[in-house]
Amino acid sequence: MTATDAVPLKLEKSARIFVAGHRGLVGSAVVRRLRTVGYTNLILRSHSELDLTNQSAVKTFFSIEKPQYVILAAAKVGGIHANSTYPADFITINLQIQTNVIDSAYRYGVKKLVFLGSSCIYPKMAPQPIPESSLLTGPLEPTNEWYAIAKIAGIKMCQAYRIQYKWDAISAMPTNLYGPNDNFHPENSHVLPALMRRFHEAKVSGAKQVVVWGTGSPLREFLHVDDLADSVVFLLEKYSDLGHVNVGSGKEVSIKSLRSW
Repeated sequence: MTATDAVPLKLEKSARIFVAGHRGLVGSAVVRRLRTVGYTNLILRSHSELDLTNQSAVKTFFSIEKPQYVILAAAKVGGIHANSTYPADFITINLQIQTNVIDSAYRYGVKKLVFLGSSCIYPKMAPQPIPESSLLTGPLEPTNEWYAIAKIAGIKMCQAYRIQYKWDAISAMPTNLYGPNDNFHPENSHVLPALMRRFHEAKVSGAKQVVVWGTGSPLREFLHVDDLADSVVFLLEKYSDLGHVNVGSGKEVSIKSLRSW
């Protein structure tokens, strides 16, 4: 078997599936979807129960729990302000989580791992719509390059383990997401929850206007997190190859138009 011809595995509904980051926007949606389609043996741990940046703790967890499949949705995430303010945290914490989980998953017999990245991995001037082949073809967007570099490393780590060990690790790159359990922090959130909070607070306070950064002209693609979760389960069950897979809606809207979206 080569790195690119691994056969998709048949998953039993009783399979032990570890969803890392199950309380976050993506992880919680993945858990909902897995349960909806009948998976009954999910392994879930909060940060207080398992610190994924702690290599020893992660190894112990995998040695005891022995999950068969892993969906790696855990990450330190945030918007432009957070990335600009905490660049060391964004690159270090994400690299630690990815390295610990991916390596332990392989070494403790996990059959398949799905790594979730972000569309920010692509160059700032990538063609639109962005094809997977655009990866590493130009400079990144400076405002979130620390997070992007960590996610690129995660993709390459999955590919390296597939090539060297013939292990079934795949990567999915979702576009901008929104939905239940999003982060509505006034400074560290992404654009949609940030705008929702600003307009909500303006309505509650009776403010006459809402100030938003920029011109509103940049275009962004958005996807509801439940649609991403559907794709993640599909990829877990059906996809097995070296290349990462983009997951998006295929439609772009301007930031300005979001106020009436």
